[in-house]
Amino acid sequence: MDHGTVTRARRGLALLLAAVAVAGPLAPVAAAAAPPGTEAGVALAADRRTGSAWLPYWGDTEAAYQDALEHADQLHTVSPFWYEASARTVKGQDGAGNEGIIDGLHRAGIRVVPTVTETPGAEEMAGVMHDPKRRAAHVDALLEMAGSRSYDGVDLDYESMAETGDRATRERVRTGFTLLTRDLCARLHERGKECVVTVLAQVRGAGAPYDYRRLGQVADKVRIMGYDLHWSGGEAGPLSSKGWYEAFLRYATDAVPRNKIEVAFPGYGWDWAKGSRTRAGHLTWKEADSLRKRTGAAYRFDADSGTPHFSYRKDGAEHEVWYQDARGVAEQLPLLQKYGVRGTGLWALGFEDPDVWTALRGQ
Repeated sequence: MDHGTVTRARRGLALLLAAVAVAGPLAPVAAAAAPPGTEAGVALAADRRTGSAWLPYWGDTEAAYQDALEHADQLHTVSPFWYEASARTVKGQDGAGNEGIIDGLHRAGIRVVPTVTETPGAEEMAGVMHDPKRRAAHVDALLEMAGSRSYDGVDLDYESMAETGDRATRERVRTGFTLLTRDLCARLHERGKECVVTVLAQVRGAGAPYDYRRLGQVADKVRIMGYDLHWSGGEAGPLSSKGWYEAFLRYATDAVPRNKIEVAFPGYGWDWAKGSRTRAGHLTWKEADSLRKRTGAAYRFDADSGTPHFSYRKDGAEHEVWYQDARGVAEQLPLLQKYGVRGTGLWALGFEDPDVWTALRGQ
């Protein structure tokens, strides 16, 4: 699985817009205090680190954890993909709350900010978020989770509710998510915890329901998913491109303070079978590289997008694989630098080309 596989089934465009008409202007929130449970030196060290990464709960979790420890000098935050919210409750995935992982990351000077996804669809979540009592109950459930371990904050990756083609419902989701994020961030900050939101890239209509400007006012970090330009349910093509990064970074840096933006790079790829109606198969970089070598396919690099790809045949069908590696990340990083963005992310630990860390070190 990948971020797209886990969330694409519940990813559409996405959330948010100003709730001034509903609840008045959003007041600025003070910066969060140093995360509880960490030594003062950890917070100082974190300021010199530019990266965050997600830790999947499936697959080889131990390898992903060791991957984080090995690159602790570059990571200020790890977000275990551990929790899923309903309208009133938050439940853990397999292995959620593993204190050995949490404590080990803290000892390495890495903040632990678990990711929460949501299950309700657009209409249900819009109703929850616009009802003060139901919204408060939802925030309470998130805070209970945040306080259940020595977590340093919460990462909201809410996408299911954005899957609607109805404009009125989408607008209610946008304004409702603004209210929810405002309330959650304020209460997290009261507890000295970070408030992080993960959003789709906003360009050419995609990601339009996210109100970047409002998010940039209340959240500590706004993580932009810099991948799935082409995804498993669509046509074959690069997961990201230089032109795409240019477009969404231009918009994002106009709306969100640059020091709050993180652009997450993919450590995976998609394997499309030409002529098939089935979704593309997911491959980590390691799996894609192994497949290419095993099939004898030539490594090709698309200079326009800054991504590698290759083709091979299986059972009479032509397959096309697009993915990302260290060379591609190195070619796309200058776009972040052009717009003054230092923050990077990785989906996901254990997926990536090991040389990606060398490329990111120059950020």
